[in-house]
Amino acid sequence: MKELIIPSKLNEGDKVAFISISGGRAGDEDMLPRYKLGKRRFEKIFNVEVVETPNALKGSEYLYEHPEKRGEDLMWALKDDSIKGIICNQGGDDSYRVLPYIDPQVIHDNPKVFMGFSDIATWMAVFTYAGVRAYYGPTVLTPIAQPGKLDEYTEEAIRRTLFSNEVIGVIKPSEKNTPIDWTTTYTIEGVQYERFPDNDEIEDLKDPIPWEDGTGYKVLQGSGKVRGHVIPVCGGPLWQIMGTKFFPDPDVWEDSIIAMEHCSIYGSKLAGLHELRAFAAAGIFDKAKAVITGPMDDESRETILKVMHKEIHRPDMVIMENVDYIHRTPMTVLPVGALMEIDCDAPGIEILEPGVT
Repeated sequence: MKELIIPSKLNEGDKVAFISISGGRAGDEDMLPRYKLGKRRFEKIFNVEVVETPNALKGSEYLYEHPEKRGEDLMWALKDDSIKGIICNQGGDDSYRVLPYIDPQVIHDNPKVFMGFSDIATWMAVFTYAGVRAYYGPTVLTPIAQPGKLDEYTEEAIRRTLFSNEVIGVIKPSEKNTPIDWTTTYTIEGVQYERFPDNDEIEDLKDPIPWEDGTGYKVLQGSGKVRGHVIPVCGGPLWQIMGTKFFPDPDVWEDSIIAMEHCSIYGSKLAGLHELRAFAAAGIFDKAKAVITGPMDDESRETILKVMHKEIHRPDMVIMENVDYIHRTPMTVLPVGALMEIDCDAPGIEILEPGVT
């Protein structure tokens, strides 16, 4: 793939913008306390100043009706020289509607850290089109504002990817994980507590988070070591921009490690199969080196192996599952285009370059 401009690292004291470029739930009344916790938590842990983009907290209904305002917010944050990084408040499902209102040249001319996941996969492709590295990783509402506290795994991933220009190195599997929890209260011995009170605290160690032991990486097929540049993919969002100029060109997929969150999407095995077939038809797997995924159930494993073996004839393709970049806590950070090595025998993952300059 073409060489991407790598943004400068974030430093203590920097100004970071929080943006709602996809869904607008951060500004909704019921979600605003969670957003405020995420803001003060990020400020205190990383010692930065957080500002909202002009429309970030205008709510989900307003931002759905005004995709142009989401585009204006991105352009505003990029053009403001005092802002050193941009972090998405959440994902969503309609980033494609914002594309007519952005100028890729502005992205190219103002390279900055830009991070998010889920529907933000659309913006990973847009930044790649503009020639700038973006970062597939935590958003504000989750996992930065997760109940309890910001877990050490996610915090460390943010620090060494965005706040350090040293080689990222080994990405260990998380020792524990938990589903995303959107509830606003918890109960202990019959007493109910608010999860996001209006105070200055950034953690609540009494919060009974249902952590489960991690199970490590699992190699579904392949052997030995393989290297490639990592390209994060969340299927639905990228599916929506097929046929646009922003869908990655064939050279992006060549020698890539595709980080694809594959499952039976929308609870449908058939939908998951169709998603894989759409990407297969677009040729993304033809010259890729490997695929990494989150955890898969037996149905999803059966689907991806069927496509790889019988339809695109890639039984040689390395497939590793249970990597921590998906819709659960904790999360690592994947810098788009960074050189990654997969060791099927260990098994293990390593990023062989810094995330930022």
